[in-house]
Amino acid sequence: MNTHAAFGAALPRAQRALLFGNFAIGCGVMVVSGALNDIARSLDVSVALAGQLIAIAAAVMGFGAPLLAGLVAGWDRRRLLSLTLLWYALGHGICALMPDYASLWPVRALTMLASAVFTPQAAAAVGFMTPPAQRGRAVTFIFLGWSLASVAGMPLAAWIGETLGWRSAMAGVALLSAAGALWVWRALPEGVRPPGLSLGAWRSVFASPVLMAMVAVTALQSAGQFTLLSYLAPYLRQVLDATPATIGLLFAWFGVCGLSGNMMLSRHVDRVGAGRAVSVLLCGIALGLLLWPLGATPLLLAMVLVPWALSGFACNSAQQARLVHAAPALSSALMALNTSALYLGQAAGAASGGWLIGHGGYGPLHWVGLGWLLVAIAASVWASRQAARRCPAAA
Repeated sequence: MNTHAAFGAALPRAQRALLFGNFAIGCGVMVVSGALNDIARSLDVSVALAGQLIAIAAAVMGFGAPLLAGLVAGWDRRRLLSLTLLWYALGHGICALMPDYASLWPVRALTMLASAVFTPQAAAAVGFMTPPAQRGRAVTFIFLGWSLASVAGMPLAAWIGETLGWRSAMAGVALLSAAGALWVWRALPEGVRPPGLSLGAWRSVFASPVLMAMVAVTALQSAGQFTLLSYLAPYLRQVLDATPATIGLLFAWFGVCGLSGNMMLSRHVDRVGAGRAVSVLLCGIALGLLLWPLGATPLLLAMVLVPWALSGFACNSAQQARLVHAAPALSSALMALNTSALYLGQAAGAASGGWLIGHGGYGPLHWVGLGWLLVAIAASVWASRQAARRCPAAA
């Protein structure tokens, strides 16, 4: 029986469950950024040091994604993805109980290994279940969960962190993840096993300059965004003197725009082409960073954020679709490597942003972020041109 036909009836339920799983994962990744003010205050550490929780977790996820992908290659995805969300729930529950920074960061790092597994394996699973003509839309659909996390997760984390404390925000992520584990277990069919990651598959990926350039785009744009985004909450509090309600509203505005951008992408990506979409979205992020100095008040900043927010979360969704189309047989390896690049980019951005704040304040953040984005645009354009010559589907 045809694989896609066999999973056809279960596909809509599986997609919704995986979307919610990505929502829970996204909320957990973003919770530190949203609650950064209260983490620094309650644990009596600097904002720059508290921000390194983002860098530490991202580095663990970045290195863990390709390594863990090989270890779990033979697992049935129903069991794997459900257990991953249970690990995430347990880890966030324990994080909420940690008494100080020294005990929090290693637990946080171990917890975030779940992100290294869930996001790429969910993409590989839905790609395996979906006919090729619908694959781009299916992959970007489940990544709407990340956009929803930016709409609800980050603003709620910011509001809860400022009012109830960061421990309550962590506990909320634990509850979401437990619910996601149950949903995935009930919705995903058994027998979803994408092709395993052989040594030859990894060799093929690393030997391809075009594929590696595409993956590099993810790392570069992620570093550019998180140089500033990691420290948005303290920037709003310390530089713009924003209230907790205003901070939550700005995060919500960023998330609503991000969800809108991802929905538009999901609808049109197969027609426009993922490679072209990535380049346009990168330019949108760069424009937002270029206009950043004009956001001298919270209202002006809300307008400045629009091109960045519309493009930021959609960009990685388009990257996932781009890589799946570029080399379907290598999708598991590419998804793991792309996730690794995303998180290593976050680590580089958060670490460099923390260093810049410690040595020069918030002023240079957007310029450094813009520099990362310009390199990402150049790499994306080069990869698209090369792919058009060698493999039209990748373009």
